[in-house]
Amino acid sequence: MKTIIEPFRIKMVEPIKLTTQAEREVKLRAVHFNVFQIPADDVIIDLLTDSGTAAMSSEQWAGMIRSDESYAGARSWFRFESVMRDLTGMPHILPTHQGRASERILFELIGGAGKVIPSNNHFDTTRANIEHSGAKAVDLVIDEGKQPRSHHPFKGNIDLAKLARLITEVGPERIPVCMLTVTNNSGGGQPASLENIRATRDLCHRHGIPFFLDACRFAENAYLIKQREHGQANRSAREIAQEMFALADGATISAKKDGLVNIGGVLLMCDDALAARANNLLILTEGFVTYGGLAGRDLEAMAQGFVEVLDEHYLEYRIRSTAYLGEGLMKAGVQIVEPPGGHAIYIDASAFCPHIPPSAFPGQALVCALYRHAGIRAVEIGSVMFGAGGAPPMELVRLALPRRVYTQSHIDYVIEAITELYQQRDSLHGLRIIEEPPTLRHFTAKFAEI
Repeated sequence: MKTIIEPFRIKMVEPIKLTTQAEREVKLRAVHFNVFQIPADDVIIDLLTDSGTAAMSSEQWAGMIRSDESYAGARSWFRFESVMRDLTGMPHILPTHQGRASERILFELIGGAGKVIPSNNHFDTTRANIEHSGAKAVDLVIDEGKQPRSHHPFKGNIDLAKLARLITEVGPERIPVCMLTVTNNSGGGQPASLENIRATRDLCHRHGIPFFLDACRFAENAYLIKQREHGQANRSAREIAQEMFALADGATISAKKDGLVNIGGVLLMCDDALAARANNLLILTEGFVTYGGLAGRDLEAMAQGFVEVLDEHYLEYRIRSTAYLGEGLMKAGVQIVEPPGGHAIYIDASAFCPHIPPSAFPGQALVCALYRHAGIRAVEIGSVMFGAGGAPPMELVRLALPRRVYTQSHIDYVIEAITELYQQRDSLHGLRIIEEPPTLRHFTAKFAEI
């Protein structure tokens, strides 16, 4: 059979309010062209993020009802700990309320002025937490990862030569950790290969530098390794994921992605002394070490989600669904980051809107036009999100697919809407910022059309 179906049935539906273009125009102007500020009820197809937007399974909901809400040592904690230890092999497992809480704890402990933290690409909250500590975040993705048209199978790989030069230039004592984001969100949802993960670990360890994964989408990365890396096709995604974690000294995870939950995160560590300090900070700012700012029902949902996400039928459907969207757009002439990655399709906004310069934010212009035209909410990943510190390598618009939420007809609607917009792309207007916060400006900045 060529048709890949959703490996689940839908038992509950949520209505979608179908707004008109005139209504959306009013709402867009009311929020100063920042779609983060649009009420979700006024969005027809919400592709703003895949974080915390998944539909949970019947087993996850059942686990939430069975949960133990004891303050310390709850049964739900021990189930979560068992699942995570079997998956990751990490001795220290700290639950947090979401991924950025894991990042905040980690970088508060190891960051600071004069420190340098390399990665393939740091995403927005990771970079912000590093810089908030006083450290410097450095992106070292391979050159192919900055080229939308490149068909390199692992465009999320870190450039080992650049990493080696950085270590020589700044000294290993100034590098408290090297991060590798899997899959690479800023660079098109592209995977890192197992070979690159292993080589990065080896390089770091030769210089005494701990190696951590930003593993929000570890399962999707593992399945793309299975599909694309030589010698991996006959291994299960679970086996590949376990090896990825075995190569790392720790990891930060937002369970709101491949944990298939609406809230939750994890901080994983091998170092006993660092874990002891992290436990103290967790208790101070999140909650006791066996709940970490979450309810027992959240721990149950996470435990089940981390099991379900490695189901091969689910991952086949997930990766193929993303590719279906990308292929539909490319067929219409829309340039995307190729090849399609894991959790999202990234439109090359510079190619879509060549008449709008980076200074006028072509990605944000496309995001606003997409909402105005069809009620689809996406997010800019370019000069708005990352341009405050200099020009980013690509101007992108991310269409992030919530897990187990939309059907093929929803995606066909997205393809049709973007195709129509592409045919009238010359009418799109650039934007200028009229108000912005000092950090993470894309969430709350206000714009005006030029």
